[in-house]
Amino acid sequence: MSPALPRTVRAVDTAQLLDLAQEAARYGFSQRLPVDWLQEHLAAEATHYLFPTLVQRLTHRPEVPLQWRCQQLLTVGTGEQIWGLLDVLPGTFDELPETLDTAAEKDIVSRIERAVTVREWVERMAADAGS
Repeated sequence: MSPALPRTVRAVDTAQLLDLAQEAARYGFSQRLPVDWLQEHLAAEATHYLFPTLVQRLTHRPEVPLQWRCQQLLTVGTGEQIWGLLDVLPGTFDELPETLDTAAEKDIVSRIERAVTVREWVERMAADAGS
């Protein structure tokens, strides 16, 4: 039986997010951004948010543990918030402290829904740098 997908948002700082990305890389999870990319682009003192939306089980790769696919709201060095995905172990997610009230969680989910994707942001930054 799979652990129940929590309907909550967790806030993490940049160091915690980098740790989560490193763990995802160790397990070979498919939804993650490279740690070096995150180190380069995330605002160092920012808070980022994770919202689990899918139980991910790779039946074709039984050695890979079950994970929760989380939508993430990342704050980059420009101050913008962008949307990405990160696969996280359920136990790791459960260890993150729950610090947000219901109103804050609803606000963050709404901001996730309106945020540009990592890809859109990267493309825009590249276009801006080329002009």
